[in-house]
Amino acid sequence: MQHFEQLSTEIIHPNPYWHYCHDTYRLPDGSVGDYYYAHTHGSVIVIPYFENGTFLMVEQYRYLNRRHSLEFPGGGVRRGSTSEQAAANELQEEAGLQCDTLHKLGEFNPCNGITDEICTVYMAKDPVTVESSPDITEQISSIVLDADTLLRYIREGRIWDGASLSAWTLWNLSYKR
Repeated sequence: MQHFEQLSTEIIHPNPYWHYCHDTYRLPDGSVGDYYYAHTHGSVIVIPYFENGTFLMVEQYRYLNRRHSLEFPGGGVRRGSTSEQAAANELQEEAGLQCDTLHKLGEFNPCNGITDEICTVYMAKDPVTVESSPDITEQISSIVLDADTLLRYIREGRIWDGASLSAWTLWNLSYKR
């Protein structure tokens, strides 16, 4: 398959979280196309997993869908930070948890037609409780679930966040009971 040649790129609108960009590129037939996308420094998802076989998820309101979402803690990678540092920060900020070692489970692109973002998934095994410090835009509550309840919530549509569903798949590929 032929790679498309990038002819130009511009940032249309920067913000603290991502940049809205526009590229022009050459198509295989020689014509020029436009591509609009969100550029980020990446994101992370952390699966807090406890010795007793339970998982911690956080619930928060998601503005774009106008509904609450049950998901694993996660967020964006800030410029100059590593994905592991971002994962540790999100685990503390959103879930009030800390872990000595984060285990990388894999990576995925949450929507490869809209963003160049790569989301890195970590597992925090047996994290300990610390004080949480969510962002001002986040109102978060935590819930602990066993694997059977988590699967039931997925089937019922109560867990609908794509990043959490992808993270759950990577966890199951690595740590299936």
